[in-house]
Amino acid sequence: MVALVPKPTPLDVDGVAFPAFVTPPDSSKPPLFLAGAGVRGLDIAGRFVKFTAIAIYLQDSALDFLACKWSPHTNANTPDQLASATDFFADIINGPFEKFIRVTMILPLTGEQYSEKVSENCVAHWKSIGIFTEAEANAVDKFKQVFKPETFPPGSSILFTHSPSGTLSIAFSKDDSVPETNMAVIENKALCRAVIESIIGEHGVSPAAKSSIAVRFCEHLKSQSAAQNQDNPASINA
Repeated sequence: MVALVPKPTPLDVDGVAFPAFVTPPDSSKPPLFLAGAGVRGLDIAGRFVKFTAIAIYLQDSALDFLACKWSPHTNANTPDQLASATDFFADIINGPFEKFIRVTMILPLTGEQYSEKVSENCVAHWKSIGIFTEAEANAVDKFKQVFKPETFPPGSSILFTHSPSGTLSIAFSKDDSVPETNMAVIENKALCRAVIESIIGEHGVSPAAKSSIAVRFCEHLKSQSAAQNQDNPASINA
């Protein structure tokens, strides 16, 4: 199989610029590529209000991992089909590669508001499937404490790095830069998974980000097929 080489383009989401590649805090590994991005919002009184712009970055090994299952010859091969394929996003969430998420504020938000909502949803889900233990309770408490003193004006960002081993690293930025070091590291697989699942999982808060990932990945699969015919590396052109 031809090696898959990510060559993504940057994205602009409601005035928020997301570069094609990013190096997470405390990382000495090659940069992660931009898989997709979109807004998170809610319909309020008949008007769609945008709160954040969210970008999802993946380690380049994700391409080979996902293409093995989701090639256009065997499974969903249109953006709409892929965007609605729960298993596709489960493969991203659970895949053995690093993920990085940048959540950039469009409207202001406090750290306490953000962490309370995320924690509430996590705990409710864990209790419903019977995996809420003391370890998860401690992880949620630490998560809340990290966010408690923070405020996020428009343009500031929350940065999550998700390791394959289940470690969640957290950093903050007041602009479009990425800090060199993380604010906190929480070793809990359930929380690590829950944060990314809350964004691109079955009930994720950003359907726009999921759609963006699907479009870009389908374009990648087309590029892969053409490149294989030419015996050249494939690339993402979305």
